[in-house]
Amino acid sequence: MSRTRSSTAAAAAVLLLVVLAIALWWLNKAESTAQPPPNATAPADLNALVVAPAGPMSGYSRDRFSHWAGSGAGDSCDTREIVLQRQGTEVARDAQCRAVSGKWVSPYDGVELRKAADVDIDHVVPLAEAWRSGASTWTDEQRKLFANDLGNPQLVAVTAASNRSKGDQDPGTWKPPARTYWCTYAKNYVAVKAFYKLTVDTKERDGLTTMLATC
Repeated sequence: MSRTRSSTAAAAAVLLLVVLAIALWWLNKAESTAQPPPNATAPADLNALVVAPAGPMSGYSRDRFSHWAGSGAGDSCDTREIVLQRQGTEVARDAQCRAVSGKWVSPYDGVELRKAADVDIDHVVPLAEAWRSGASTWTDEQRKLFANDLGNPQLVAVTAASNRSKGDQDPGTWKPPARTYWCTYAKNYVAVKAFYKLTVDTKERDGLTTMLATC
């Protein structure tokens, strides 16, 4: 009798384990199905942007986008120095918060830099491009916030060569030399345009679509 009860208890335990395993499998499957895969929202965000021809450059000046403003934290750090500190490694600064040494890797072309003076801070969405896609109607204070935005993926430390080759071009005519960075660059670009409700033109949208296809 005791053997029978033991066998029954063992069988029940095995059955319980099987049921738990199936339940866990089902929950994991449901969770993976419910959650979108990485980068799934980027194409949707791109499609949500308003498509419109680029506006005129009349009235544009970089001075209308007051950049490298102070941090407002009571120190002498400006936006450029904050980006250098944030993106670099082993960064040492002087009493004026200027980077004096460190290491930076430019994501646009994969070049390693050891001198802060050789590093440019690029606006992912160029200031002139922002002007052409809606910023011409902003106040100067709004443009200042855009030019110093540390909360969105708008500022990145890169080589001077890649920054100069880009200029004020949008993804319709310029893409990072490092193809491996296309996915990240396109996602960041779309995120900034979506946050500021800036428009895209057709060629620009097609360029972003090409880069997002590499994700």
